Amino acid sequence: MLKNRINIQFEKLKKNNGSALVPYLTAGFPDRETFVDLSLKILDNGADMLEIGVPFSDPLADGPTIQKTNFQAIQNGITLSECINLLGLIRKSNAESPAIFMGYFNPFLAYGIDDFLLQSSQVGLDGLIVPDLPISESKQISEKCFNSGIHLIPLLAPTSTEETIQKACEQAKGFIYCVSLTGVTGARKNLSLGVETLVKKIKSYTDVPVLVGFGVSKREDVLKISKFSDGAVVGSAFLDSIQNSEQNKKVKAGVDFVKKLAN
Repeated sequence: MLKNRINIQFEKLKKNNGSALVPYLTAGFPDRETFVDLSLKILDNGADMLEIGVPFSDPLADGPTIQKTNFQAIQNGITLSECINLLGLIRKSNAESPAIFMGYFNPFLAYGIDDFLLQSSQVGLDGLIVPDLPISESKQISEKCFNSGIHLIPLLAPTSTEETIQKACEQAKGFIYCVSLTGVTGARKNLSLGVETLVKKIKSYTDVPVLVGFGVSKREDVLKISKFSDGAVVGSAFLDSIQNSEQNKKVKAGVDFVKKLAN
């Protein structure tokens, strides 16, 4: 049984009856230095884990905010190799907080899965989410991740079939990422009603923690989600708070946003 920082963090949260708050930050956004500084500061101010977006030129499941940050990161020269380096810089100051890469399959394939996993495990990666990798085709990658000390995190949606849910629950060892909406990512006024039903169904098959993402934008969402799941992932609304602030206030804006969601 693989036990890494993700499992340890969930055990701590469970002991304190807490739920996880996981901000999503595109690697190298708004620039390399600010990204590292912001990552470290949000982990000190209410974030329980960090989900790092690997920039991709054609992010199909992502809405305008994440697409914009992807474009900016690519303009900044952020490659997969650079994502690994940036995590290495974060680890120099924070060796405890779980870190997860989220990215489309193509960059990992082009880089070489084995090389990627070896180098990522060396800098302390704990989890990997690949939104365009079907669960039915993920067994081999999941095993390779497991052997590198990294959890492959399955992604389930309200449209997932019973068979897909069962397979994901069998494979999952870190947590399951449950998307609360179908369609592209982005901040929403209201959460999808179907998400609670989906989480209940997942929990009938497994004890592995379930996080809810897509459309989380305010403290109210986090509280609502924590009643039926193990935590929330916040992406677009968090990135908007950084994007819409002045250059010298971006770190403060991001930290303030996370504090508001956490408290």
